[in-house]
Amino acid sequence: MKKREIVKRKSPSSRKSAKKKAIPVYTKTNEYLTPEDVEHFQHLLVEKMQEIVGDVNSIEDEALKKSRLDATGDLSSMPIHMADIGTDNYEQEFALNLLDSERKILHEIAEALQRIEDNTYGICEVTGRGISKARLEARPWAKYCIEYARLIEKGIVKQGDPVPENVELDGLA
Repeated sequence: MKKREIVKRKSPSSRKSAKKKAIPVYTKTNEYLTPEDVEHFQHLLVEKMQEIVGDVNSIEDEALKKSRLDATGDLSSMPIHMADIGTDNYEQEFALNLLDSERKILHEIAEALQRIEDNTYGICEVTGRGISKARLEARPWAKYCIEYARLIEKGIVKQGDPVPENVELDGLA
């Protein structure tokens, strides 16, 4: 069993230094997140947040704020067919589910930006291990290392639960 690096969280008074230091956490390949890396990921997070906010506003404008007549351009006074009502309801429900999903990602991005402020960005919230740069490039709001995320995916643990003692994180493939 490999030794795990113990992560010391900085106290609020030590965060006030003028220069940000590299976060002292080893990833699987023993890389540090440098201040430049953290700045890069912060930029990615802000860009993604702006993109999602634009998408959410567009979805709301397109699907939720228009009446059926506005959306289809139908100017006739003919009664609406039941199938059309069903389609409209499905499209509206689909849009609401999409909005909910986008809002969850916005919340995760806000949490990631807060972790940057707290100097805990790039550290798995459960295991204390470093999150690889490749994972952060793909999903900059990730809060769990890939090994722990795989345990969640396999149903071995629920999000936020500690890793069972009989499970070896390094052995996951």
